[in-house]
Amino acid sequence: MIKKILEKLFNYIERNFFQSFFYRKLCLIGHSHLLSYRNNYKNIKELNNLDFKIFSQNGEDGIIDFLLYNLQIDSPKFIEIGVGDYNESNTRFIFETRNSKGLIIDCMDNFEQKVKKNINTWKGDIEILQEFVDDTNIIEILKRLNFLHNIDLFSLDVDGIDYWIVKKLPSRFSKIAILEFNSNFGPEIEVTVPNIPKFNRTEYHYSNLCFGASLKALINLMKSKGFSFIGTNRTFINAFFVVKEEVRKLNLNLPDEKNLQKFTDSCVRESRSANGELSYLSGVNKLKSIRECEVIDLSNNNYKKIKIKNIKNITNNL
Repeated sequence: MIKKILEKLFNYIERNFFQSFFYRKLCLIGHSHLLSYRNNYKNIKELNNLDFKIFSQNGEDGIIDFLLYNLQIDSPKFIEIGVGDYNESNTRFIFETRNSKGLIIDCMDNFEQKVKKNINTWKGDIEILQEFVDDTNIIEILKRLNFLHNIDLFSLDVDGIDYWIVKKLPSRFSKIAILEFNSNFGPEIEVTVPNIPKFNRTEYHYSNLCFGASLKALINLMKSKGFSFIGTNRTFINAFFVVKEEVRKLNLNLPDEKNLQKFTDSCVRESRSANGELSYLSGVNKLKSIRECEVIDLSNNNYKKIKIKNIKNITNNL
């Protein structure tokens, strides 16, 4: 009994004093950096020069601030799908500092309780939903929670059927969209993993390298929905899109969509061996490890399953 009381007391102190102090300090430092850096926004021509991490995983906070500032969005309405416990995510800093309205979704167990350990929910109008999102329920969820219209920022990272979820969304579903892509597929092919219910990247291939969609596939899909590709973060994990009507406000040099090599040459080495240990594959060895995996060929709207080793336009000999 005493042990349980002491554990509860310690958790209370940790959450309300130590964690609270740390997060406040982090917000203050981050906010100070972004405020000072805004004076230089007019000189920025390449999106990944803006990478700066506060709560995001890979520097997305700095890019997001640049986009919101230049698009004059002060209190964004946001959606983020695939956030973990919200300790590291693309919209956490927005929630903490922007007087925003948001929806965050993840399928992890006890999702709401885990999120509430990291944020004070009274700071903003936030919906926390534990659900596995796919192409069959995304529209119903957004309608039910009144998040289908007037969205300023949409972020998606489910390590799997991202392409099929986005395909279901209406044109111009948000002013800004952040979509995870799979740089392992390289710059030239237009593919995605099959639309498998409750897709799990580890179950699909032990390496964890066959998931999501290629950058080219997402660019072409987003173009059909009224968006322009404006670049990626430095680790080549997330692609950024803005509705075409707003792009001129950014004053960026837009990427050459016929040459995407510079956006897929990732040095991230997160591959796993068959026994689940990090194997640190790099370069073409990443693609070689998943050469037998089946993906969907999206070129010319074929939508046919094909093994990676049989795809045309892969420059390296697999």
